[in-house]
Amino acid sequence: MRPLLLAASLTVGLAAPGQAQAETLNLLIWESYIDQSLLDSWSARTGISVKQSYYDSGDMRDEMLADPESKADLVVIGEGGGAIFGKRGLLEPLSVETIPALESYEPSWRQRCGGYGVPYLWGTMGILYRSDQVTSAPTSWEDLLLPSSGMRKHIAMYNDHSEAFVPALVYLGQSINTNDKPVLKAAFELMKRQAPFVLTYDYVISSVQDPKLGDRIYMALGYSGDQKTLNDKTGQKNFWRYAVPKEGTLSWLDCIAVMAHSPRKALALDLVEFLSQPRQAAQNAVALRMPVVSQAALAFVPPAQRGDPEIYPPDEALARIQFQTELSAQSIQLRRRIITAVASFQ
Repeated sequence: MRPLLLAASLTVGLAAPGQAQAETLNLLIWESYIDQSLLDSWSARTGISVKQSYYDSGDMRDEMLADPESKADLVVIGEGGGAIFGKRGLLEPLSVETIPALESYEPSWRQRCGGYGVPYLWGTMGILYRSDQVTSAPTSWEDLLLPSSGMRKHIAMYNDHSEAFVPALVYLGQSINTNDKPVLKAAFELMKRQAPFVLTYDYVISSVQDPKLGDRIYMALGYSGDQKTLNDKTGQKNFWRYAVPKEGTLSWLDCIAVMAHSPRKALALDLVEFLSQPRQAAQNAVALRMPVVSQAALAFVPPAQRGDPEIYPPDEALARIQFQTELSAQSIQLRRRIITAVASFQ
């Protein structure tokens, strides 16, 4: 999700009465990606405040985690990153012994966090669009990649070496995890054709808050749940909508993990356990309009939300999803060069 940290931090929770200076947990997370009332409840119980530091790209998050000066105690990380950073000794191994709430998650979900995290939220990648400017819901990645003339300089894309390629690769009928140079070059040609229509390659949640860009973005690459955040930012219900293209898409999973060298590890584990219990997990998902991971949590989700196709994709969409796997180092380097080159064609 970017090279600049847009929102430095937000502190929630108050010290318990009589506590001179409350200890603070540092949470590294996407902006608007947790129900604040949950953090308030945990802080009220423990007397510990939670300070959120935001990233707006997977590449940015990984750079922050790799920084030896990082003060993060826990982090929301993509499923592939759990195993990668865990094997480097940066993340604490998690099990039902340390996080009892893990028992309410299916083994298949737990395995995707690599043994170093608890499944947090899942969803899809798709097209976000303003309902006042795009009156018919997009149905294909072509609507984003080869848009009509009216979309010139009204599209927000995404500067990430993995997920920025999802629309082009899926549209071309290729694997999102390809390391094949000719395929990536074909994706580059498609992305190059799109470039004159792109206003920004910064994540739409960040871009829409920029006074110079916000009102000019009509369509964007984003994730299920982003429409809720965008509507909150604009203060208009259903102003932003979300669609999964017919060709298929990425299905992603985020995990919440604890930093291995955190001096507040016990507190971080306690917060992860609290957030992962069924009632709290459901409350978080409902507040963010995201699907829950835990089947036990699903019982606490209102029927109207369980039946919303923007939140829980229909079976035909789920049949065409792809999952991320680790890319080769050469592929990552080529993808990053392509992203830099594409931006020059704006």
